[in-house]
Amino acid sequence: MIRLVGVRLAGVVGLLALLSVLVFAGVDLLPGDPVTSRLGATATPEHIAEAQARAGLDHPLAERYLDWASGLLRGDLGTSATGRAVTDVLSDRVANSALLAGLALALLAPLSLALGTWAGLRAGRRGDRIVTTASLLLVAVPEFVTAGALVLVFAIGLGWLPAVSLVPAGTSPLAVPEVLVLPVVSLLLLGLAYAVRVIRAATAAASRSGHVEFARLNGAGRGELLRHAVLPAVLPVAVQVWLVTGVGLVGGAVLVESVFGYPGIGALLVGAVQTGDLPIVQALAMILGAAMLVALVVADLVVRIGTPTLRTGAS
Repeated sequence: MIRLVGVRLAGVVGLLALLSVLVFAGVDLLPGDPVTSRLGATATPEHIAEAQARAGLDHPLAERYLDWASGLLRGDLGTSATGRAVTDVLSDRVANSALLAGLALALLAPLSLALGTWAGLRAGRRGDRIVTTASLLLVAVPEFVTAGALVLVFAIGLGWLPAVSLVPAGTSPLAVPEVLVLPVVSLLLLGLAYAVRVIRAATAAASRSGHVEFARLNGAGRGELLRHAVLPAVLPVAVQVWLVTGVGLVGGAVLVESVFGYPGIGALLVGAVQTGDLPIVQALAMILGAAMLVALVVADLVVRIGTPTLRTGAS
């Protein structure tokens, strides 16, 4: 197992290096640069060229990549077009998005496990068909449609919640918790449909296995079967789904935050692309890509550790 973890960690390091190359090269292809954005439309070409030279933008691409990558290793993400350090710009926004995704994930884990196992134990029956159909519909509906529908019903129609997540500057969204409700529910519905379908399938497969059937024939009750036979087989799959879905929620937050005007990385990323603030785009692309990569590797290790046949190599 130690060798497996070592191999996975080495793979993560290699993939992160490849990811950094792709992110830097991809963002470099975008029009504009942070110096031009910072100087504004009134700057003369001479001033822009001088500022670009001071920032090293006239250096070869490979040299600029090495400077940027070495900064990443030191925790220096560069300077944004606003003149502030990228780490300072990101600090509050990343925390706000992590809060949003964390709340959605904290609700998603118990709900998806309860609904997925409940439906899986009733595979083919009416309750299973209702849960399966509802989750299929939610998967098919884009998140901006779901968010818009929630705004129409609970903000405009009923007037229970704010349609826009306005947070006073310098305060946490927790100071105005009502602005979190609709964005969290939008993200929750986005991830819940997928997680329920996977856990439902794993539960149905586990409940049909030979040792569960043997225990059932020997008089084991439903609760005993669930605790000692079904859940041990389902939980590694569920943890894997939660990890992957959790990172997916951060990605989905980009659109949901834009819909609700929530002050997270989503709105920041959209604004950075519009204004050509490329250091911000590079940093966010690297953070999201690295988070997804690490989550996938951790999910793979969880499944291998939690599945005896994969852990021991037995067939």
